Amino acid sequence: MDQSTVLIPEYKAHYGTLANYVDGRWLQSSSSRSLIVDNPATGQEIATVPLSGAGEVDQAVRAAERAFGEWRRVPPQERVQHLYKLKTLIEQRFEDLARVVTQEHGKTLDEARGSVQRGVDHLEVAAGMPSLMMGYNLEDGAGRGIDEEMIRQPLGVFACIAPFNFPMMVPFWFWPYAVAAGNTYIVKPSEQVPIGQNLLFELIGEAGFPAGVMNLVNGDREVVEALLTHPTVRGVSFVGSTKVARIVYETSAKHGKRVQAQGGAKNHLVVMPDALIEKAVGNWINSMFGCAGERCLAGATLVCVGDEAHQKTREAFLAAASPLTVGYGLDERVDVGAVISRAAQERIHCYIEKGLAEGAELVLDGRNPEIITPGCGGGFFVGPTIFDKVTPDMTIAQEEIFGPVACIMQVENLDQALEIIARSPFGNAASIYTQDGWTARRFKYEADAGNIGINVGVPAAMAYFPFAGRKDSFFGDLHGQGRDAIDFFTDKKVVVNRWIWDGKAAGTWS
Repeated sequence: MDQSTVLIPEYKAHYGTLANYVDGRWLQSSSSRSLIVDNPATGQEIATVPLSGAGEVDQAVRAAERAFGEWRRVPPQERVQHLYKLKTLIEQRFEDLARVVTQEHGKTLDEARGSVQRGVDHLEVAAGMPSLMMGYNLEDGAGRGIDEEMIRQPLGVFACIAPFNFPMMVPFWFWPYAVAAGNTYIVKPSEQVPIGQNLLFELIGEAGFPAGVMNLVNGDREVVEALLTHPTVRGVSFVGSTKVARIVYETSAKHGKRVQAQGGAKNHLVVMPDALIEKAVGNWINSMFGCAGERCLAGATLVCVGDEAHQKTREAFLAAASPLTVGYGLDERVDVGAVISRAAQERIHCYIEKGLAEGAELVLDGRNPEIITPGCGGGFFVGPTIFDKVTPDMTIAQEEIFGPVACIMQVENLDQALEIIARSPFGNAASIYTQDGWTARRFKYEADAGNIGINVGVPAAMAYFPFAGRKDSFFGDLHGQGRDAIDFFTDKKVVVNRWIWDGKAAGTWS
């Protein structure tokens, strides 16, 4: 079938001017400011997003605050029924949601499908809230006839400030747990990719969440600042760059809020001499070039231990990366989709030029890739790029590029590899490729990163585990997902009970 025929209708897709969803209703923003949303694969306009103001944030917060009083009294087993209904609706519109993610972000359709499915996973885990939220108790825990118990309670209004790279998935790290625990919520999608959340909130409305429980406010920095400083917002979840994550953390904490702020990354993949390179290479390709490198768990540097591991890694990696195709993510032939914007494309090009200037060897140049999809001349593409002979002091070895650029460096032993990881300001993820159990255990024990992979290039936690991270990759105490989410969205209350019986203090009769 002619691919251009298949894709032409997608070029013309336009979602109009988006709206906010507040108190169970769609409301056009009163702001005079707006932003054009482009399809990164074509450069064509596909929507207009309003850049709402602080007053509209206050309107959403007040709606969420009103809803909280009644929502927290709904039994947990009833609250989670809305998650089940939403899961069914998402499964019915699964392809639509995935295609929207590809249109607004640029990633391939398979990658978009995977991100939608990860969102569904969180609904399934959060639906276990009647068990997850349980407390504990101890008879006579504080003395004879004095019982002690711990109960969990929701706190109120929470908010998520979402990134551009996973517009559908990341908000699911947070809000299902928050609302299942009895809180109310506000989602602020990235202004670069707001369409998917718009469609999702249509389904949230269909799922029957009471008015005010779930709210959506489009905008930019003004909305973020309003959420961080609003006295009624009890906690904020953020995913984005380290620079902004630090600001979100400091500002939220200053205003007395709970905060979890996921920052940037520079993830290392250590290749030991006994690594099964022919089996691992596909894993490296996915880690380093999947989602066009625009993910915080993307592998950035292959750290090869010894000459032989380095030579085999370079040959196998280059051979696997060279045939990868570049184009529109809705084209099923495409391996690597577009990056998010022209500015991102230019920033990645600058890093490639810095690598050359600092003496790295460019063995695969992705600056002018062949685009296999017709009609994408205006898109924002960078092809798979590989540098060899990279040293730890180079800019491309230190800074997050957030694009399909991979580095290869060589070290003499595992000690040196671990030292490189330790010296990085980031601590999001690190992986090792080996068949030796002792080496793997040592790496797991010593590698200074929050998400560790053993023969796994993208060590992404499943929904029932926390999404870890440390150093400049995470600011806060409790991570998203899993048990951490339950602790973040509830407060522990300890109750000490002593009852008087027949005029006597408990425990005094005999």
